[in-house]
Amino acid sequence: MPIISIPERKTWVLRTHHADYAIGVDESGALQHLYWGERLSLPDDYPGGDCRQAWIWESEDGNSREETMPWGKRNFTEPGLKVEFADRTRDLVLHFAGAHIENDTLRIELLDVLKSLQVTVNYRLYDEFDLIERSLEVKNTGEGAVHIEQVMSAIWHLPVYPSYRLTYLTGHWGAETQLRREMLQEGKKVIEARRGITGHNNNPFFAVDFGETTEECGLVYFGGLAFSGHWKIVAERTPYQTLQIAAGIHDFDFRWLLEAGETFVSPVCVGGFTARGFGDASRKLHNYQQKHVLRNGGQLRKILYNSWEATYFDVNEENQKRLAEKAARLGVERFVVDDGWFGKRNGDKAGLGDWYVNRTKFPNGLKPLIDYVTTLGMDFGIWVEPEMVNPDSELYRKHPDWVYHFPDRPRSEGRNQLVLNLARDDVQAFVYHAVDELLSAHSISFIKWDMNRYFSEPGWPGAEAGREREIWVRHVNALYDIWRRLQEKHPQVQFESCAGGGGRVDMGIMRFADQFWTSDNTDALDRLRIQWGYSHAYNSKSMVCWVTETVNYMNGRRIPLKFRFHSAMMGTLGIGMNLNHLTPQEMEEAAGYIAQYKQIRPVVQEGLCYRLSPPEQSDLTSMQYIGRDGQEAVVFVFRHAQQFGHPALPVRPRGLDPLTWYCNEETGEVHSGQGWMSRGIQLELKGDYDSAIIRLIQVEGEDKGV
Repeated sequence: MPIISIPERKTWVLRTHHADYAIGVDESGALQHLYWGERLSLPDDYPGGDCRQAWIWESEDGNSREETMPWGKRNFTEPGLKVEFADRTRDLVLHFAGAHIENDTLRIELLDVLKSLQVTVNYRLYDEFDLIERSLEVKNTGEGAVHIEQVMSAIWHLPVYPSYRLTYLTGHWGAETQLRREMLQEGKKVIEARRGITGHNNNPFFAVDFGETTEECGLVYFGGLAFSGHWKIVAERTPYQTLQIAAGIHDFDFRWLLEAGETFVSPVCVGGFTARGFGDASRKLHNYQQKHVLRNGGQLRKILYNSWEATYFDVNEENQKRLAEKAARLGVERFVVDDGWFGKRNGDKAGLGDWYVNRTKFPNGLKPLIDYVTTLGMDFGIWVEPEMVNPDSELYRKHPDWVYHFPDRPRSEGRNQLVLNLARDDVQAFVYHAVDELLSAHSISFIKWDMNRYFSEPGWPGAEAGREREIWVRHVNALYDIWRRLQEKHPQVQFESCAGGGGRVDMGIMRFADQFWTSDNTDALDRLRIQWGYSHAYNSKSMVCWVTETVNYMNGRRIPLKFRFHSAMMGTLGIGMNLNHLTPQEMEEAAGYIAQYKQIRPVVQEGLCYRLSPPEQSDLTSMQYIGRDGQEAVVFVFRHAQQFGHPALPVRPRGLDPLTWYCNEETGEVHSGQGWMSRGIQLELKGDYDSAIIRLIQVEGEDKGV
């Protein structure tokens, strides 16, 4: 049984393949965290719920390790739940009321000791990945209204250790998912987004170790929040040698009105444990996402061409057809028209919101182009940005009240646009119908859904009194609902989540997204660091990587075509360069890389990821993927800059079967898995921006005396 109940102790053990997570009810009736770590053998091995210690000026309540951490009595750490009752009482004390087990899910019901408020703590196990999904349901069972001021999906309590180290992902536009590690001292480390979307600056992922864990060994506690809006993760180390991780909706500018009989459900937070290092933690998350979260997780992603960098806003039927011809010759499987096809859209200053085909650019509509793309053997995709509106648009002139704003205040524009208020039912209906009509009228198989600015002036004039600050959650929930309805009606259409690059990458939208646009920065060298960080939290199938121009606009760096393709082949491959700039020789070279990617695609998109050599460690970066059946390993190696004539360092793969023979497809060299992992692979990588792909394929071999 994955969930073990110990009734005499009012204790539950959530057991996975390699870990135990134990909770119990203490003498006061509070639900306490007891244990999280490697599996234990006997019921008496788990600590009791009344082992808290009181200090002068700090009560036992102050050292509570409650699973919900309600704000009440003398609890002073980051609250998991903070409410205000109708009589303005802001004290919350939750006591155990019941427990229910159904298959892999445990539901614990808690009640406030005096007020009519019911809180249900949900735990769902994914035992093969050593993961637990947690969420909170808050129900107003009384007659008066209750205001929720803070709600966390989970409070994760870690074992007591002398030191803690936090791993997280930060960055900015064009530099998303940069990996950071820092030792935690007393106080709070806050990772947050309070701009309306998941954000470029931080990502809702965390990992904690005790300062000594490596890629291959050591204890790691890790997880992520499945929410695409206003979120916060707080790592709080107390002076009393404890650490808790609180993850959930950001309390900044948030307040939710809970009328009598209403229930609020928090987003899901995922937490996991491993004793085998950061690499194993990532692979557990990748496998969980691919099997249980990512939309169409069992399907290989197609190679796409996007025409943005070739034509920008100057799209028309003829220039798109010429690009489609060349893309088909390369072996591309999907052709995507980006911004500029609709309304009076000749730049970023007008047209957003007017989702009808521009007849000057496409006199006969999109159908002739779509038909032509289809005859070339490719699917057709298109770019949209339905959550936005330009003030210079028919939509805005007709409905200026549809955007977030405060009356009599200026409306700040970003990229010459404003954000539509998806908290409004009429705006939700408009966005849904605009995209539904586009998909219903055309043979479109792919939508690139963009979102190119943060929220500002987040007012909702006309909202029901007390609900103005609910927009941070209502917008996200409305977006999820719109995507769900569109996908139910158009199940053949795949969706890409984009927000000016990687501004909306998380496990919430992942349930509706087939893939993510990782970053607007397509510089192949910068991408190695972006993709390295991304791999800690998300699987490679979801990561879209483009091959773009020889001289990238971001840094003005000139990088060979081979290096650019190899960098982009470590996820879902896309092409974004102007194909009209390629010579016949370059077209032939590019077609060869695309053919090679099709051969290794199942291994890269669905295999196990091993990070071998990080970008900042030396001038060599290497990443490896092993197929699910273990028959093939693919190793990507990048040399940034050779110096002093030094040869490249050997690359040592991991995860191979030590007693199985593997053949290097390019050289024909055969060694055992142990041989390859121990001696490494020596490559002739010279100069600047050299790269290689190594395919190690299992072979039947005779005993060679190893």
